[in-house]
Amino acid sequence: MFPASVRLALLTASVVALPSYAAMADDAQVARGEYLVTIAGCNDCHTPGYFFGKPDMSRFLGGSDVGFEIPGVGVFPGRNITPDKETGIGSWTPEQIVAAIQTGQRPDGRTLAPIMPWPAFAHLTADDAMAIAAFLQSVKPVSNKVPGPFKPGDTVSTSMMRIIPPGGTAAAAPK
Repeated sequence: MFPASVRLALLTASVVALPSYAAMADDAQVARGEYLVTIAGCNDCHTPGYFFGKPDMSRFLGGSDVGFEIPGVGVFPGRNITPDKETGIGSWTPEQIVAAIQTGQRPDGRTLAPIMPWPAFAHLTADDAMAIAAFLQSVKPVSNKVPGPFKPGDTVSTSMMRIIPPGGTAAAAPK
C-alpha cells in the first residue's frame, strides 16, 4: 500500500486534472445557447447567403447580405452578432446582449429593428437568455461590417425583402 503522503498527492493530482464544475457548467450553458439559437432561427437573418439558399457557414452569424424593408420605416439587414469587436457584438457584455434580445435596446441606446422578434424573446427565462449570450460570445468572430440600417429614401446597398403590412399590397407600399 502507498504511504498516506503518496495517496494524498495522487488524489490531489486527479482532482486538479478534472475539469472544474464552473467549466462544465459553462460548456452546458454554451450548448444550451447553441440549441436555442438554432431553434430560434437566428442563423436565418444573421448569416450571409441564407436567403439565397447558400448560407456561408464560414461566416456563421456574421451578418446578412439581405435587408428587410418595412414600408415607411426603412430597410434593416441582419447584423453581425459574432464576438468581433469592430463589426459585431464583441464589446457587448452578456447583460447587454440579454437586454438587446429581450428589450430591443442596444448598448448605444438605439432600438433594434422591428423585424427582430425581441418581444417574443422577452419571455425567455433568465438562464436561457444568458445561455444565448454565452453561445454568441463563443462563436468564431467574423469581421463583416453590415451596411445600414437604412431610412426611407436612403440608397440601399443590399438585396431587400419587402414586408407588406396586413391589408397592404406591394403596389401600395412606398418605394
